[in-house]
Amino acid sequence: MATVTVTSPLEVLRGQLPDLIADAGYGEVYGVQLRADDPAHVPTQVVLQKFVRANAGDAAKAREQLLATLKWRKEFRPLEARREIFSGSRFRGLGYVAKIPRKDAAPEGGAEEEIVAFNIYGAVKDMQHTFGDLDGFLRWRVALMELTIEHLRLNDATTPLPDYGTGPDPYQAVQVHDYLGVSFLRPDPNVRAASKRAIALFSAHYPETVSRKFFVNVPAVMAWFFSAMTLLMSRETARKLAMLTYGSSLASYLGTAALPAVYGGEGPDLEATADAIALDDAALAPSPPPAEEVVAEEGKEEAVAVKA
Repeated sequence: MATVTVTSPLEVLRGQLPDLIADAGYGEVYGVQLRADDPAHVPTQVVLQKFVRANAGDAAKAREQLLATLKWRKEFRPLEARREIFSGSRFRGLGYVAKIPRKDAAPEGGAEEEIVAFNIYGAVKDMQHTFGDLDGFLRWRVALMELTIEHLRLNDATTPLPDYGTGPDPYQAVQVHDYLGVSFLRPDPNVRAASKRAIALFSAHYPETVSRKFFVNVPAVMAWFFSAMTLLMSRETARKLAMLTYGSSLASYLGTAALPAVYGGEGPDLEATADAIALDDAALAPSPPPAEEVVAEEGKEEAVAVKA
């Protein structure tokens, strides 16, 4: 009787990797240079498996998403965004990445500290200034995501990621979205546009990078909206989300050891200990108008910009 060899979705995707890299003209994802020539390279296995798991083990869909992500990263250059200096007047206090001791035991291969990314929407002072330049906002938001993934240390991974449905992913971060002081009655159109674009971008190009997502300081009257939203999601996605009316309730999920007091913890403020994207209040400041000289031409005067 003939032996039937079953090829796993991960093996299928790995076999297609040389063509994918050649097609995209690019071979990096999450800071990992994908190694098509080394099946034992665990960081490559982790990245590929994330795309397989995000597509429920469908190798064809994983291939399509990975190719789109490679092409996007080649064009957008997210690792360069991570190193850019952004405007402090636009983004100061809006995003942090912290290491929090795990409340529960770490999954196999996982670190003892949990990586938690905080998005503090209540820190926005001027909606138009922060969100009006949508492309600029998305570049900062991608930089914050890359900083988060940098803390996951995927290049140091030594434990392969389990197949879809067979075990947890230890290489994921927690996200906290803090809406303290944000009005839900009259949402700013710039915020809506930014949120829509960000959700689409991260869903497409950052699969399986978030283990849990907390929406904190959300008014209780919005619970119905949150419940309705989860009905539109897969059960697996909905299970990752939690809406908390009070920020201090977060400690019951993440522990008190390192969380700031505003989240029910005993640790210092995020600004004092957490990492953030480099900011410069001079960045994106309006440039002074060019110097002008007055010249005469056929009896009339006109201003001519003098280039430095």
